[in-house]
Amino acid sequence: MATRLKLPGLAGELAAEFAGTMILILFGVGVVAQVAAAGIGDHDSIAWAWGLGVTLGVYVAARISGAHLNPAVTIALAVFKGFSWRKVAPYSIAQFLGAFVAALLVRWNYTEVLRAADPGLTIKTQGVFSTLPGNGTLPVGEWGAFRDQIIGTAILLFVILALTDMNNTAPAANLGPVVVGLLVVAIGMAWGTNAGYAINPARDFGPRLASFLTGYETAFRDQTGYLYFWIPIAGPIIGGIVGAGLYQTLIGRFLPTAEPPEPGRVPTPTDQTTVEANRG
Repeated sequence: MATRLKLPGLAGELAAEFAGTMILILFGVGVVAQVAAAGIGDHDSIAWAWGLGVTLGVYVAARISGAHLNPAVTIALAVFKGFSWRKVAPYSIAQFLGAFVAALLVRWNYTEVLRAADPGLTIKTQGVFSTLPGNGTLPVGEWGAFRDQIIGTAILLFVILALTDMNNTAPAANLGPVVVGLLVVAIGMAWGTNAGYAINPARDFGPRLASFLTGYETAFRDQTGYLYFWIPIAGPIIGGIVGAGLYQTLIGRFLPTAEPPEPGRVPTPTDQTTVEANRG
């Protein structure tokens, strides 16, 4: 008799989203604190640590919740992949809380180093926790950052759907989290200039709130004083829907499904297995 798996329930899924997002932010915000405040590392170490954080966070949560770790992912899956809309808000809240708690831990651990580098807790180290247009120094405006977040998150969701679509060439065995992590490394290396590649509302708002509550009075504003916090929330949500929609339009609807091979076509081993399974 086959063993029936016991599903974790919503509480378990939310705990997994909280834990997975917390792991992601511990590595991501932690590496930025180390680079910006202590001068250890550079842009490449930031990109790699964020990517590894995604990989490890996905390994933590994937079996239980699917490891969305990002409200933009959750919303896009609800729009295009049938994910339950009643879970969207709880998942998003769990992700925000995971990011918030992780940022508090980083803030606490790097207290001395942050104070030494920036005694006033100003815009100089604010970017440790949250993103800024042009990373706080380059000539990029708020709307340029908004555009950037839409494009960057669209790339993220387009490729994530390709990597997780079992009708496509999904990574074999348990390598999916590694490849998704490499995707984030690539986005960081290619799309990090204009807005710091937040591409995740929870990743930005959770640490932003944590920094505000621990002394960063300008946390919700950018270097010009503009109330910037909404851009890394709205931009990724729009971009995620755009990217997932483009994947479904350009790739997903054309992928072969589990049907018998076309008459006259030499079947592949996969085709033959499918045919035999349909007969049985």
